[in-house]
Amino acid sequence: MKQLLEILGVIALIQGVAGLVYEFTGWLRGWGLVQRLDFFDGREIYASIGLLVLSIALFAAAESQKSG
Repeated sequence: MKQLLEILGVIALIQGVAGLVYEFTGWLRGWGLVQRLDFFDGREIYASIGLLVLSIALFAAAESQKSG
């Protein structure tokens, strides 16, 4: 379970960073999931920040799991 939470955390982190990089610089086009979903139109920055917060929460949850 700990590894699954860590993997999901890494995916959320990559997607959040890719979304912010694209919004501020225009680089990494096609990398972010947020840009592909229509219901985030106009709110891509907030969704990317939300993914970063989610990744922190997933890493914290993974740390609280017993390694056993």
